[in-house]
Amino acid sequence: MSLLLSNLTLATMTKGYGLIHDAAVVIEDDRVAWAGPRAQIPGPYDRLPPTELDGRLVTPGLIDCHTHIVFAGDRASEFEMRLNGASYEEVARAGGGILSTVTATRAASEGELLAQAIARADQIIAGGATTIEVKSGYGLTVAGELKQLRVARQIARHRPVTVRTTHLAAHAIPPEYKGRADAYVDEVAIPSLRQAHAEGLIDAVDAFCEGIAFSPAQVNRLFTVARSLGIPIKLHAEQLSDLKGAVLAARFGALSADHLEYLGQDGVDAMARAGTVAVILPGAFYTLREKQLPPIAALRAAGVPMALATDCNPGSSPITSLTLTMNMACTLFGMTPLEALQGVTTHAARALGLTDRGTLARDQRADLAVWEARHPAELAYRIGATALHTRIFGGRLD
Repeated sequence: MSLLLSNLTLATMTKGYGLIHDAAVVIEDDRVAWAGPRAQIPGPYDRLPPTELDGRLVTPGLIDCHTHIVFAGDRASEFEMRLNGASYEEVARAGGGILSTVTATRAASEGELLAQAIARADQIIAGGATTIEVKSGYGLTVAGELKQLRVARQIARHRPVTVRTTHLAAHAIPPEYKGRADAYVDEVAIPSLRQAHAEGLIDAVDAFCEGIAFSPAQVNRLFTVARSLGIPIKLHAEQLSDLKGAVLAARFGALSADHLEYLGQDGVDAMARAGTVAVILPGAFYTLREKQLPPIAALRAAGVPMALATDCNPGSSPITSLTLTMNMACTLFGMTPLEALQGVTTHAARALGLTDRGTLARDQRADLAVWEARHPAELAYRIGATALHTRIFGGRLD
């Protein structure tokens, strides 16, 4: 199957925006066959009937590289608690936070979880996404974690989107293991990792390295097992304090370290040496009304790639819009519109270990987003309001 898209403004994201006006794209099956100026369409592609896009902006399909969309319940009451003065840590230590979602998720069936996850995925897809990463972490039992991961895998069977799944059993310590985090790692986190890997349910492993979650030593034990199994590594690091999680992640050659508000220069340097992507999550910063900014200038100076993601979750980032996330990254953190778009395309692909998407170039996967816009800066500028005209997923028009 061949498809010619014509009369468009193209952001290839190969060098900067890689902007080409009056451009065209040729798709064969699920791959980009050619992209460039419309006047240079090579034969025999120039004889294909064109799909005219009237000058609209075309970018690679967006990639949401950090989400938690498989869960039950909501935490609106905790949002209100925080606005009345309770900190995120105080809510968590009182049995709220992640653990309240754990209770609801454990009680939900796979069918119920799938229906709710698809509704959230639909909102992310409607904002131009063609790839979504989905984490577990709300089961916190072997069976519960596997249930979440099975549901996450099923999303792609019901919607035109690529789903990458990440094991996150080391997300929080459930009540039955209170004061016994080491036992939880040995009895739940590691066994569920081994079983999820054996069943082909995961593409990566993650952990929450923080004072209210797991220590670097505990995460190290989990990651040592992951490395022995050949599982790529990611890490929630330095969100609330600097426990040197990014340094640990870099030592394991992690794909990414995420959040990073309290990241020190040693972590920046370690990530730069390891090629670990910094995943910036402004939604959580905004929702929690944090004051500590991630060190964007230091990451930029060190050449650390910066990805962006919604971090869609019920407690700290109930956001499903990548373009809103882009605006927040620019407005709150001082990232440029170019960095923001790279963050949800090229660098987001790298944060997931994917080399076949994130740019519009020959042999890349034909995942595209067509926007009611003329310049890519509009995607970050309009505060989540730039309309998606259509998506192309695997070479097929939505």
